[in-house]
Amino acid sequence: MEGIVSEVGVGVKRGSDELLSSSVYNSPNSGMSSISDGTSNGSDSKKFKVEDAPPSRVLHIRKLPNEATETEVIALGLPFGKVTNILTLKGKNQAFLEMETEEAAITMVNYYTAVSPHVRNTPVILQYSNHKELKTDSAGNQRAQAVLQAVSAVQGGGMPTSGSSASESALTPAPSPVLRIIIDNMFYPVTLDVLQQIFSKFGTVMKIITFTKNNQFQALLQYSDPVNAQQAKLSLDGQNIYNACCTLRIDFSKLVNLNVKYNNDKSRDYTRPELPAGDGQPGVDPSVAAAFSKDSSSLLGAMNPLSAAAAAAAAAGRVALGHTGSSGVLLASNLNEEMVTPQSLFTLFGVYGDVQRVKILYNKKDSALIQMADANQAQLAMSHLNGQKMNSKIIRVTLSKHQTVQLPREGLDDQGLTKDFTNSPLHRFKKPGSKNFQNIFPPSGTLHLSNIPEDITEDDLRVLFSNSGSTVKAFKFFQDHKMALLQMASVEEAIQCLIDLHNYNVGNNHHLRVSFSKSTI
Repeated sequence: MEGIVSEVGVGVKRGSDELLSSSVYNSPNSGMSSISDGTSNGSDSKKFKVEDAPPSRVLHIRKLPNEATETEVIALGLPFGKVTNILTLKGKNQAFLEMETEEAAITMVNYYTAVSPHVRNTPVILQYSNHKELKTDSAGNQRAQAVLQAVSAVQGGGMPTSGSSASESALTPAPSPVLRIIIDNMFYPVTLDVLQQIFSKFGTVMKIITFTKNNQFQALLQYSDPVNAQQAKLSLDGQNIYNACCTLRIDFSKLVNLNVKYNNDKSRDYTRPELPAGDGQPGVDPSVAAAFSKDSSSLLGAMNPLSAAAAAAAAAGRVALGHTGSSGVLLASNLNEEMVTPQSLFTLFGVYGDVQRVKILYNKKDSALIQMADANQAQLAMSHLNGQKMNSKIIRVTLSKHQTVQLPREGLDDQGLTKDFTNSPLHRFKKPGSKNFQNIFPPSGTLHLSNIPEDITEDDLRVLFSNSGSTVKAFKFFQDHKMALLQMASVEEAIQCLIDLHNYNVGNNHHLRVSFSKSTI
């Protein structure tokens, strides 16, 4: 126990209002206790200090409100996997949370990079701990262990054991599988489909009814299990769907079952795709309804790009709920400075949005600023690329305090470190409603190739993708031979191949298009 307290208090104290305005300090896995974003954005950028703990299944949570309970701290981790231990330091407004696996902790930290974690409507700081496991004194930690036991029982669908002394209200059995959702500050339209994307992260959504009451957009949403409703309420209540707006207010409904008569844009019963659309309402195509039940990303193309961006990340398992910062500029750090170029960052980050400018920092060449077309694209890129391995290094991606990336002064040679891609013909998301919005997936070992000329064979493509020392494990042409799936030995190899070979000229001015696939061969 003595050893664990030494980690507490590391870093610079900042007011909560500053937390909201400067997302870098609030970035969970930047681990940046004394970072100033490190940039003056010009070539004379100042050096900065990064304290970056490697991934660990133990997470360090700071700036908790005085009245925060163990249950509320545990609730931060619930959607990502089993919580195996907790230690709260009440006097210091801090806690340590141990997840069952490192993978669950990494997913949790990546998620809370895009979504500012809140406890009792107060933003908190969450980052990896230097500890690999929590060793707690069981006698002094009995209450926390009882709460943990009760949560585990609820998560597993059982009830706490009779010896449990947990009396937390959040642990009482969920009264209903139906949630009542009110959306405050609704500056952008929120569709039934967006709600389905966000809430299906916590369990099977069976029915949704949307309506307007007292000039407010509201919804009733039914899960298959009350435990799922409880987890969704604990995790999503008070969160924003988009940047600093569309705030979710969630309560349990008194209803225990919803009666849906029509499947249209106002109501949906996902268990009964055959329901009629009702008078004057656009219906749901049966093939689309069937696809929705199998693949929640298949409807994204029908949404506007803003909704699509939020929902695509949700479909990939990381809900792109809004961050309080509104910058479209990202700071990427821990890059391999021997190999990184503006072009390689443009290609990789361009999978998740239209990159406008890239600047590798003059005095810190393992860091770069990347300006996306808007804040939603920046969040999407951050949630998918933070923690990925590129050129043998695990890269860190956070929101920058800068609003734009400055170009070097005219006549100043910055050694090619800054590049303007504003008018690049390679932007994937320029066309509204483009199919590319439907195909946003996290980096994976399987690549999707398109625009393949007729005379290119499987062997040609295997040789091309093995040239850099990578290993092609499996290959599959689509029926028309214009597209193919290609499985690499690792995600890192796939990332490198995408950077090297997207837009590669395979002859007759056919430029290969490469993206990540959700499939395996």
